[in-house]
Amino acid sequence: MTPSALLKLLAEVERGTLKPEAAADRLATLPFEDIGHSRVDHHRSLRAGLPEVIFAAGKTPTQTAEIFSRLVADGVDVLVTRADSAAAHAVLAQYPDAIYNSVARTVALRQSSLIAELRGHIAVVCAGTSDIPVAEEAAITAETFGARVTRLYDVGVAGLHRLLAVTDDLKSAQAIIVCAGMEGALPSVVGGLVSVPVIAVPTSVGYGASFAGAAALLGMLNSCSPNVTVVNIDNGFGAAYTAVLIARASSKPQPI
Repeated sequence: MTPSALLKLLAEVERGTLKPEAAADRLATLPFEDIGHSRVDHHRSLRAGLPEVIFAAGKTPTQTAEIFSRLVADGVDVLVTRADSAAAHAVLAQYPDAIYNSVARTVALRQSSLIAELRGHIAVVCAGTSDIPVAEEAAITAETFGARVTRLYDVGVAGLHRLLAVTDDLKSAQAIIVCAGMEGALPSVVGGLVSVPVIAVPTSVGYGASFAGAAALLGMLNSCSPNVTVVNIDNGFGAAYTAVLIARASSKPQPI
């Protein structure tokens, strides 16, 4: 249940085109729906601005598909993260219009109008091609929830001229997500070039002393660019969720 859908429902009751009993039936699953293995949070869009997202890792394909179907019935945009092929095919068997991105490990189904809901501009940056799976998780998440996304991939500090060539793209965004492994230097460099929030995502890319992303995480936490904040290792989804909220707030008309 999105805020706009709730307002539409209440307006229909006010106009008399929908009986209160029918409206009550449609609101019966708020704030959550208990389906045995899960309690689907239908209230999250009203409370937090974005709907619940399905984290497929650890769930069976059947569980993932059932949660997906309950969210579809609620009319929200639906996203699955960390979906393997079995989970994705369980969803696609019921919803062939959903889109599976095997690189990002996401399954997404937009139900809202892309034109009506497009709000905010986010740049998703990654240091190397090996970081693309995490960057794509971020990009798909942001796009599913109505942001315009610019992808700027393979622009790491080992070839700084590649990053400088896309400075104009960086400066046009309202929030920037930067995914990097190895020593994790790229977010600090990006942060020094722009006047918007930079959300750093350490990736588990690198050799032994990268400690599966821990070295990049510590480097990003110690960034000298004060506009850089950091999420967990490989958490492209968390970075994008926050970036969408920032971009939406930035795109709202400001009072004079």
